[in-house]
Amino acid sequence: MTLQELQTIKQRFGIIGTNPQLHRDIEIAVQVAVTDLSVLVTGESGVGKEFFPQIVHAYSPRKHGPYFAINCGAIPEGTIDSELFGHEKGAFTDAKADRKGYFEIADGGTIFLDEVGELPLSTQVRLLRVLETGEFIKVGSSQVQKTNVRVVAATNLDMQRAIQEGRFREDLYYRLSAIEIKVPALRDRKEDIPMLFRKFCVDFAEKNNMPPIRLNENATQLLQSYYWYGNVRQLKNVAERISIIESERNIDAETLQLYLPKNESVNSLAKIDHVSAGGDTYMNERELLYKVLFDMKRDMNEMREQLNELMRSPAPQTSFSKPTPSAHETVEAEEILPESTASISELEKEAIQRALEKTGGNRKEAADILGFSERTLYRKIKEYGL
Repeated sequence: MTLQELQTIKQRFGIIGTNPQLHRDIEIAVQVAVTDLSVLVTGESGVGKEFFPQIVHAYSPRKHGPYFAINCGAIPEGTIDSELFGHEKGAFTDAKADRKGYFEIADGGTIFLDEVGELPLSTQVRLLRVLETGEFIKVGSSQVQKTNVRVVAATNLDMQRAIQEGRFREDLYYRLSAIEIKVPALRDRKEDIPMLFRKFCVDFAEKNNMPPIRLNENATQLLQSYYWYGNVRQLKNVAERISIIESERNIDAETLQLYLPKNESVNSLAKIDHVSAGGDTYMNERELLYKVLFDMKRDMNEMREQLNELMRSPAPQTSFSKPTPSAHETVEAEEILPESTASISELEKEAIQRALEKTGGNRKEAADILGFSERTLYRKIKEYGL
């Protein structure tokens, strides 16, 4: 692909940057578009994964067909099958009429499944069937229907880890990732950061009828050395906040530093980069601690459940084995793993409150900060009465 062709594609989809890996990703998207192979787009939250399904659709034979982008993490688990595959009247309490799902409506087109790693296991089974045979069944129906849909999926999860933990089907992963496009993090595209920042500032200035801000050389160097856990999304947020708050339109490094969360530079946090596998926005050291505590809480709960299950299972009787304890003698896992997560729950609640305050109540951005799906965040907000 020539540079002129690349530039045309970038202009069409509003992609900014000259990074070689970014260019390679665009080339792969165009090359695979003419086939019907499934595509999996991976990368941290906020890197711009949503552009590549659009490129695949626009350069495919399906370009005149429908295109639907669906955030799997934002749809409640109880209704996601109905959203994707439709339902029959009376299939559940609120099913007052037949409803077509996205896979029926998008016949002949493309479906983009964002946050595909958040799909429930039962839905993963249905999706696998569609990918393998083109068949699906509506909720509450027994009639098999056919559809001809191209699937492009995206995730910021470590899929191999999700498979090992039993949260994602291995066979579905290989079906989705016939072609994988790995979008680089913003910190790996340092040469693109000043260009992106200028674009965001100019766009904001034009929209709000004000002169755009400019960075001096020192501020530009600071911008490029910053770690950008939230990637392009965080960069845009900083550009817009400076544009609206600062009356002086020439910004130096000292002023820019006021808008960059502390302890997030390359030198201070590069050593713990691996802790934030999902590319969490505005992550600082205290929030990293919260994240570690969340993982500890989950692991403790899983261990407690496994121990309880083992203790409920009757031990095989041999001449050397002890008899199974009676009901009043049964040992519960809490005696071995005492419940000690109250303080962790308090930290979790505080972290959620801080994330919501920091994002002005934007739940999607707050979920990115915390490493949750939107569905999980909704459940925890309800749980804590926030």
